[in-house]
Amino acid sequence: MRALLWVSAAIFGMACGSSDDSASSSGGAGGQAGASGGAGVAGAAGSTGGASATGGHAGSGAGAGGSAGSGGSAGTDGGAGAAGADAGPADAGPDAGKLTAAACFAKQFVNASTLGPDYDQFNPVIGSHCNGTNHQNIQGIQRVVFLGDSVTVGTPPTNINPGAVYRAILSKALASKFGLKAPGFGWGGADPFSGTAFPKESGDFISCSKWGARTDDLMKDGSQVVDCIPQDKRNLKHLVIITMGGNDIAAITKDGGGQNPSKTIPELWQMTQDFVKYMRETVEWLKNPVNVPGGVDVVFANMYEFTDGTGATNSCVTASLGGIEPWKDLKPLSDMVIWANEQYMKIAVDTQTDMVFSLEAFCGHGYKRDDPTGPCYRGPNQPLWFDVTCIHPSNAGHVALASLFNTTVVE
Repeated sequence: MRALLWVSAAIFGMACGSSDDSASSSGGAGGQAGASGGAGVAGAAGSTGGASATGGHAGSGAGAGGSAGSGGSAGTDGGAGAAGADAGPADAGPDAGKLTAAACFAKQFVNASTLGPDYDQFNPVIGSHCNGTNHQNIQGIQRVVFLGDSVTVGTPPTNINPGAVYRAILSKALASKFGLKAPGFGWGGADPFSGTAFPKESGDFISCSKWGARTDDLMKDGSQVVDCIPQDKRNLKHLVIITMGGNDIAAITKDGGGQNPSKTIPELWQMTQDFVKYMRETVEWLKNPVNVPGGVDVVFANMYEFTDGTGATNSCVTASLGGIEPWKDLKPLSDMVIWANEQYMKIAVDTQTDMVFSLEAFCGHGYKRDDPTGPCYRGPNQPLWFDVTCIHPSNAGHVALASLFNTTVVE
């Protein structure tokens, strides 16, 4: 079952549009557009476990799932919703000491689970909200940059109302918190021909995210970072928000699937290590004051999936359109994806940046959310956070993602 979760997480990579080894762009469709703001639906959720990685390979282990709270309040004019009441920190008792990811998520799901990465092996500082880490004291922000893939750009039909995209919801909350010039009308929209944000810049906010983007588009083969933080802006204090990595996992999954895979397991491990390396190099560059003298705080998401830990990719009827074939042996793919997610946490710890638990929060709000035997089952009548593409957030999902980022930034 643990392997199935991460195979379905790999298919999530199509959330950002399909891409080849040079990270080409493509579009996305599906979902439900809603009023800007909407009901606040977000909170803590998570998985943690005993999968550790040494020498580029993840070991096996156990983990516990998490829960995303519902029923939180939406921010004014589309601001990020507050986390729901059931999304608070775990009750670890008076003598528990430092809050861990395991403590956050141990009691969140109805069923006991043995899923997920072992974040605690890196000794992160977990936010009291359990929505992500708390390594930075984010203050004095003068400019906000969004980097990443189609989750950040937004996709139709959700972005038919541009204010329904998490980027727009979060921007309004951040403008209020930091006293920034808020984005104007249409922020959250996308150019369907280029797959980029339209408008690209509004108020004190800019987005260089793109449909189909992969981690090498941040700096190595692409220029998202330098496009969004040009020389004449580098004396300003920046907050950088990132969703990236899903398309990299999708490429690995495609290349290793079927009866005649196009790449060997060692080659696929190299792809995995490379995409994590490009993410690390980007975050390290951003945090180096020689590069951006004004300073940069960075908050990025890990990678979610739509099957609620079951691996039942047929639970969403359009999943098969991604062109991903089953692997002969699921374990190598499971190990690669677990290792990559664990390494995202290690990046956050090593660079003292922050990671939000989108994988864990969305688990239990996917297409198998009503399965009472599922590892991410949260109880009846949970809202769906994915649109009809299976892999982009619905309107409720965008509100939830905005709240995950917002609570992590604010604490």
